[in-house]
Amino acid sequence: MVRWQWRTAAGIVSAGLTVGLAELLAVVFGPDSDPLDAIGRTVVDRTPDGVREWAITTFGTHDKTVLYVGMAVVAVVTAGLIGAVERAARPSGSILLAVLGLVTAVFAVNRGGLSAALPTIIGTVAGIFTLRLLIARIGDNKTEDEQLPAESGFDRRKVLQAIGITTVAALATGIGGRILGAARRDVSGERAAVQLPRLSGQPVPVSPEADLEIPGLAPYLTGNPDFYRIDTALLVPQVSVEDWSLRIHGMVDNEIHLSWADLIKRAPIERLVTLTCVSNPVGGNLVGNARWLGYRLDDLLAEARPHPDADMVLSTSVDGFTAGTPLAVLTDGRDAMLAIGMNDEPLPVQHGYPARLVVPGLYGYVSATKWVTELEVTRFDRATAYWTKRGWSARGPIKTEARIDTPPAKSHLAAGRVPIAGVAWAQHRGIRAVEVQIDDGPWQRARLAADQSIDTWRQWVLEWDATPGTHTLRVRATDGAGQTQTSERADVVPDGASGYPTRTVQVA
Repeated sequence: MVRWQWRTAAGIVSAGLTVGLAELLAVVFGPDSDPLDAIGRTVVDRTPDGVREWAITTFGTHDKTVLYVGMAVVAVVTAGLIGAVERAARPSGSILLAVLGLVTAVFAVNRGGLSAALPTIIGTVAGIFTLRLLIARIGDNKTEDEQLPAESGFDRRKVLQAIGITTVAALATGIGGRILGAARRDVSGERAAVQLPRLSGQPVPVSPEADLEIPGLAPYLTGNPDFYRIDTALLVPQVSVEDWSLRIHGMVDNEIHLSWADLIKRAPIERLVTLTCVSNPVGGNLVGNARWLGYRLDDLLAEARPHPDADMVLSTSVDGFTAGTPLAVLTDGRDAMLAIGMNDEPLPVQHGYPARLVVPGLYGYVSATKWVTELEVTRFDRATAYWTKRGWSARGPIKTEARIDTPPAKSHLAAGRVPIAGVAWAQHRGIRAVEVQIDDGPWQRARLAADQSIDTWRQWVLEWDATPGTHTLRVRATDGAGQTQTSERADVVPDGASGYPTRTVQVA
């Protein structure tokens, strides 16, 4: 190795120690001081809509993993540059590391106050000290190490030893901080012990005819592990029922504060509701159907007594996310709820434990706030929610949509009888009909599964006599109000994608 390569390595391990030490200290100062989460959350907030939607469309529920990988690549390259320039233009590398640390500290302050900056500041000071120590040990000579005379001051063994010790320290503090932080905040054990309140009546039955049980077709009820997750949280909030509370305030006559103990004394309801993400592309899988247990939002709001001129409820998550929901939707009699259970168990942590909102008929970005702690009754002309600030529609009603699940796109099929099947949804309007078109032929009416609820998706199937050749399949749905899915293609921004889902298959 030549000297610049040693300096690059010194920069990488010094920056690693900076982050590792800050991660370890964040265990003491709280999750808002976590430097990686502060950077990641800021990146998510500042990313242009087009880039964000491309990431969700391309990577789906793995978008956060890709973000972390991207952050790691940028960090390694930047850290290597810090080490390479430190000796060439001293102390430019130290200054660059200090600036990056300061920016990260500001990100943390924006989320958690002044104390949230301390782990990053302490980690940055340690990183700068380590960088200067390593660079001084490496020295100035620019020739290859094997050609260096002993009097040059370069001792390969000591340099390698110093970099190795720093690497171990960086890994130990970083990994240790992550493990300790997760263990300290983890509520999975508490969740497993939570006893959900009992229904006063029988659980909502699911008709056997609601699930066609066709291979490749999504089941009527989506299992919790398979339910899509799209949110702005990089670190899943860990909220204990002992710490959770809900505040209903704003334009109300009676401000309400509910603890978990207060909430579960109430009579719960159970409903089947399909949720849909506004980022779902045409024919996409960011939609799922589940059995939810919770409490009617119209009852809670009625106790708060909203003012006559209020028209919006701004819900806030423990991580600061906000959603603006039309007050009229929450009080029109639909089964909008504060949910605490999902598919006969407490809400999974990643899906909002201990409480979240579920509102039939609206995309999640305006209604499905997870880890919810606050409902502010207000007006659309006074408050703007997280995604609305970024150019999305303020109200977010779900469009009538259908999807082909089977046969898979670009599949090779044998000639003969082939089931074309999928799901269709138009929450709170229901699905009246689904039609399938083969190539440019006539639209053919598909057979629908039993109509379980207007708030859930509905399975459909068309038995197709497939003939040899390349064929294009299209599908469209008609909702309970008689509105047929539009053929006009639209992007997900600002209010959801539209168009006919299509698939091309080969038949031999």
